[in-house]
Amino acid sequence: MVKYHRGRVGEALREEIETLVEGELADPRIGLVSVSGVELAEDGRSAQVLVDVEGDDEEAERSLEGLDAAKGYIRHELADRLRLRRAPELFFRLDRAEREKARVEELLERARKRSKARRRPGGENA
Repeated sequence: MVKYHRGRVGEALREEIETLVEGELADPRIGLVSVSGVELAEDGRSAQVLVDVEGDDEEAERSLEGLDAAKGYIRHELADRLRLRRAPELFFRLDRAEREKARVEELLERARKRSKARRRPGGENA
């Protein structure tokens, strides 16, 4: 039952953090950032916030710096909006899953094209 509660709280945190990042943070270092997930620790005192940043690695690093600078404000807003006694300590981490997924799909598509090209010349699957 506690795990279920932690999952709900994690999703609520993700939604609120995304709202804050998209609309209320005015730090010019923060680029196009989307919050892909929040992993809440078992004791609820800390949370890994997985963010996906559009752009290259340099832009991602700048965005993470901006998010780290805004931690205090984000925690205060989370406690207020979600009526938490104590908002968890936030740790922002770059989530490259979407980028890696796109790269794997690209490689698979190349492999499919190569295998089709090999089968064509003979006319049959030789």
